[in-house]
Amino acid sequence: MIEHIDPSMVNWARAQFALTAMYHWLFVPLTLGLSWIIAFYHTIYVKTGSEQWKSLTKFWMKLFGINFAIGVATGIILEFEFGTNWSNYSWMVGDIFGAPLAIEGLFAFFLEATFFAVMFFGWNRVSKRFHLFSTWMVAVGSNMSAVWILVANAWMQHPVGQAFNPDTARFEMQNFSDVVFNPVAVSKFTHATSSSMLFSALFIISISSFYLLKRRHVKMAKRSIVVAAVFGLLSSTFTGFTGDEAAFENARYQPMKLAAYEGLYKGEKNAGLVALGIINSKKLAGDDQGAFSFEIRIPGLLSLLANRSLGSFVPGIEDLVYGNAEEGIMGVGEKIEKGRVALAKLDQYKKAKQAGDQAKASAALSIFDENKEYLGYGFLERPEDAVPPVAMSFNSFHIMVALGTLFPLVCLAFLYFSFKDTLLQQRWLLVAGTTMVFLGMIASQAGWVVAEVGRQPWAIQGLLPVTVARSNLTVGTVQATFFMFLVLFTVLLIAEISIMAKQISIGPEEEK
Repeated sequence: MIEHIDPSMVNWARAQFALTAMYHWLFVPLTLGLSWIIAFYHTIYVKTGSEQWKSLTKFWMKLFGINFAIGVATGIILEFEFGTNWSNYSWMVGDIFGAPLAIEGLFAFFLEATFFAVMFFGWNRVSKRFHLFSTWMVAVGSNMSAVWILVANAWMQHPVGQAFNPDTARFEMQNFSDVVFNPVAVSKFTHATSSSMLFSALFIISISSFYLLKRRHVKMAKRSIVVAAVFGLLSSTFTGFTGDEAAFENARYQPMKLAAYEGLYKGEKNAGLVALGIINSKKLAGDDQGAFSFEIRIPGLLSLLANRSLGSFVPGIEDLVYGNAEEGIMGVGEKIEKGRVALAKLDQYKKAKQAGDQAKASAALSIFDENKEYLGYGFLERPEDAVPPVAMSFNSFHIMVALGTLFPLVCLAFLYFSFKDTLLQQRWLLVAGTTMVFLGMIASQAGWVVAEVGRQPWAIQGLLPVTVARSNLTVGTVQATFFMFLVLFTVLLIAEISIMAKQISIGPEEEK
């Protein structure tokens, strides 16, 4: 039943989707986080009536608008790719995956778009309070859009509230609330939005630091930094807590992902957390090579984070691939056998039903039901195929954590010198501050690499491999659209940077 699959076509389709997603995520965090900070600035203006706060609010609003427009364009293309490159995926899970995307478009996006125009063009045209309300509604709408997108993504990581229909060979929704309140969805939303708030705070700190270095718009820059640094400090703390919760959910539902980004090949009790390490990129499951050429571990911490219990067992890649009877872990090899039984019995069920042999169909369906949990594994050729790219997962995760540890320290430094009123004298900090937006972008992208690369080879965790989810396209077709999108997205990125740079060079309106 397993047809030949061209790995080149699948890899190019993966690359195209990754390209689109990573370009899109350049814009999304700024939309999610900056909208809240702008609403806060706007609130201060309405409360104080200060024209300086009004000027400040309008300036950051302009940059938000530039980013928002280009983010929408890349997001639309990303959703289209589900139908073009991943049509089998869309067919098999469209009943479930399509629902949150439809809600996002019909409700959250329209809420956001409706008040967007009022926020930008409502100055002196509507009342101050309604104008402020519109700004807050844009922030609410932006983040509600994120809710539904992340619900859909979380379902791919931990599929709940669904059942497989053997008659249609599709996964169908059984419980909408289970999908919405999926624990992975909750941790994904809180982590993505808090990290977006942090990135937006770093964006403001970077531009404001630039102004202070140039001794331009000093009052506006100082005020922007104080608010942004407070937001950055609070959001970085919350991001740490939500990241810990995300790791805990990985341990429960995606243990292979956790093992990959920790570089843990052999499971351990009282497992240590790798604080610093150089991973052996040539290491494979089952060989005798060492996992690291250098590592510093914190004893017992991984067991505590993964299981909330010191001394507990954390399975490694080899435990998950080959099984561990002592710990009650079924290996991928056994899951593949059960998955192939499920595929074979599904085929027998369909043929018996077409032939009108109800008894044979019922017998085949009964055995299928016993093994359907492992249906996706039946498409894997060997147990090692269930291992994601370990080196990429490990390096991305540790880059994200290292930068995430740096950011609250930077925010604290800016607050300290701001309250001492000596920020202008701290050239070293201002120079460092201008780089924060780039470091924040790297951390944000690294987080998504961990989330998406770490769950390979699955489109739907445990149920649908990426190789089966693809469309039947030629390699040349996917290559052509890959390079077309590469050029298009690069042009859009250059356009955004150019327009933003021009607005930054102009600066806010003159303070009165």
